[in-house]
Amino acid sequence: MSAPQPVLEGSNAIHLTGRQWLGLAVFLLAVFLLAPVAWRRAETIEPRADYRIPFSLSNDYWLWSRVAAREAASHDTVLLGDSVIWGVYVRPGETLSHYLNSLEGRDRTANLGVNGAQPIALAGLIEHYGGAIRDKRVLLHCNPLWMSSPKRDLRETEEMTFNHSELAPQFVPSIPPYRKSVSDRIDRVIDRNVEFRAWTTHLQNAYFGENGAPQPIPDWMLDHPYDSPFKAVTLQVPPPGEELQQEPIPWIGRIPQENMPWVDLAGSIQWKSFQRTVDLLQKRGNTVLVLVGPFNEHLLKDPSRVRYSELKRGIEDWLRERKIPYFAPDPLPSEQYGDASHPLSAGYALLAKQLVAGGFLAPAEPPK
Repeated sequence: MSAPQPVLEGSNAIHLTGRQWLGLAVFLLAVFLLAPVAWRRAETIEPRADYRIPFSLSNDYWLWSRVAAREAASHDTVLLGDSVIWGVYVRPGETLSHYLNSLEGRDRTANLGVNGAQPIALAGLIEHYGGAIRDKRVLLHCNPLWMSSPKRDLRETEEMTFNHSELAPQFVPSIPPYRKSVSDRIDRVIDRNVEFRAWTTHLQNAYFGENGAPQPIPDWMLDHPYDSPFKAVTLQVPPPGEELQQEPIPWIGRIPQENMPWVDLAGSIQWKSFQRTVDLLQKRGNTVLVLVGPFNEHLLKDPSRVRYSELKRGIEDWLRERKIPYFAPDPLPSEQYGDASHPLSAGYALLAKQLVAGGFLAPAEPPK
């Protein structure tokens, strides 16, 4: 009679040798490093004239970095800024970049505007995701709206949420209304410095997100119990679309005149962030041209208009001191604004004519 076999105690876990653990670690590292690279090759972004980031993907910074690289490679001029550059009251064929290209007869100017990209966020976007924008001509929009009050300038100490806080400095300098925990701040630093994390956020944004916010795949599966997550991943980035985000109606009669307090440039958080954006772009060999406004001064009451003029002069003084070419046009006709800072289609068309007629955007050789 044979001896009884020994009984193995413990769970049913798989036991790996040291070599097998090493092989698994190498495999996971390869996935970690190569998955975003492979995805860039597999996933397509619709090539089209007047391309702009889809509104619902405004927070998809990994996608923006890909679009920025593509547009910088095929255009000699890129437009950077917030929703004024993106064109929140107009369709893609009515933006500033569209009218500039139309006047010059070729597609040489790209729209890299991002909704809500206030200066503190735009600086972070350029620093962490805009490395492909090098040795280009950059038309950078300076929107004074972000300095129209202490709240917009992020000076107030009361806790406040604001657009694209993921791109803001997480530790230094301190932002008074920004009250995220240390762990949340570290998490955001990892997100923008580890491509794998940015890529997974892109997947959640582009294929599983709702209302412009990323949704973890497990949560999506709970909300869609009968749908396959694999079918949701089409490897085709949603197109920008032709839908309007705001009705193109003039501000007159809808928005009362305001007495905006405006802040001093000397202590402005947003202004320092704008200056940092200029420095980042110049250090990468870009020729920076600045468009100041045009802010809707028709909306301002007289005392506020005086304070705005002082702030605008301070912006121009700094640009002249730094020898940075800039264009600070007079306000557009009142009926060509949708609100305090966004032109309507006719306003963009007029602004493009002024930029070209004034020689601000001199002809350049097509990119090779």
